[in-house]
Amino acid sequence: MNEGKIVVGIDVGTSKIVTVIARLDESTVNVLGVSEVKSAGIKKGQIVDIEEAVRSVNSSLEGAERMAGYSASRVVASIGGSHIESLNSKGVVAVSAPEGEMTDNDLVRVIDAAKAVSLPSSREIIHVLPRAYTVDGQEGIKDPIGMSGIRLEVDTHIISANSTAIRNLEKALADVGVDIDGIVYNGYASSLSVLSDTEKELGVILVDIGAGTTDISIYTEGSVAYSSVLAIGARHITNDLAIGLRISIESAEKIKLFLSNPQKTSKITEDDSEPKEKTGDEVDLSTLHLPEEVSKVSKKTLIEGIIKPRLNEIFTFVGLEIKKSGFGGQTPSGLVITGGGAQTIGAVESAKRTLAMPVRIGLPTNIKGIIDEIQSPSFATVIGLCEYGETIEATSSLPFGISVPQISNFKANRIVSKVVDLVKSFIP
Repeated sequence: MNEGKIVVGIDVGTSKIVTVIARLDESTVNVLGVSEVKSAGIKKGQIVDIEEAVRSVNSSLEGAERMAGYSASRVVASIGGSHIESLNSKGVVAVSAPEGEMTDNDLVRVIDAAKAVSLPSSREIIHVLPRAYTVDGQEGIKDPIGMSGIRLEVDTHIISANSTAIRNLEKALADVGVDIDGIVYNGYASSLSVLSDTEKELGVILVDIGAGTTDISIYTEGSVAYSSVLAIGARHITNDLAIGLRISIESAEKIKLFLSNPQKTSKITEDDSEPKEKTGDEVDLSTLHLPEEVSKVSKKTLIEGIIKPRLNEIFTFVGLEIKKSGFGGQTPSGLVITGGGAQTIGAVESAKRTLAMPVRIGLPTNIKGIIDEIQSPSFATVIGLCEYGETIEATSSLPFGISVPQISNFKANRIVSKVVDLVKSFIP
């Protein structure tokens, strides 16, 4: 049981903060504890009130710790928001060994060369993701270690974030009392848990619709080629419902969830189906007990008049991003929608109609343990964070994997936390 590495992932989102404590058994995420709490102090993926954010994160972390019976000291956290930007960069070095065999050191050097891009002082690199290596003109090499050659090149995908957003996230987690093993872009984390290797190889677009933002990751030939964030999300649909029906945001959210997941709420009353047959187009909302006492509304008005126009707008913006990336023609696997907004009624149909490509809803895969409540698109990011956690120790010294973590004093932090863990093991 003690063979697997334990990883703690915290998805800091606009509407909810989810913590998952999992043991990584080979390629499977074995969930030991999970806790979901409502977000506070976070807007559009960014922290706007540190004290409130700390309380929310702390509450979520404690809930997961109680369930797992494990005290977290290090976490992998997500970062989002429209400040996320990406670019593709190339690095070239001469192989250092006289016999011309590639070593780990050559990979570190070539990735450092690719990382040397000019960025404003207000931005920091959070991921350097190698796409493919070229050895003496031979392209498409995934792992050049041990190969012979004189000249080594790498194509990388670099994701950067606003320094202030990173500092605020680090400060919030430091106040909670945990060290950060890695900060991961939301869209990239989600892609790790929901996309298959075949889809990545063929070319696929991942769209993670959160409450305040929509994250886009485009894969071609097995690796990330484009990343961006739209400042629009499922919360906008809730706002539209609230304005259209003249009700509170909370009531609008209940109606949206009721329409999107009728099977979950239909068990509230046994004779719920009888009035629905009589009313035809009308939806009976009396079971939701809304404070505004809205009992019956037209389903066509809600879906066709309010929800679908906003969904069409979101996917129109996604289409513009795909066009801007230049990789639209290289994604035969189509679109994978995930995140809480993927469950909105009519989302798949709207995406198919707007973008004219195959569309499916992405669920987290390779998970076991306490999975009843997390087999949902809204938990894709946090499961991806746990999967990313498996690569961290390896990538700190061997950076040809998924990414190179950019955490200052990374090795020192890990040594200190190992000493702390050792001391804790002696305390009864």
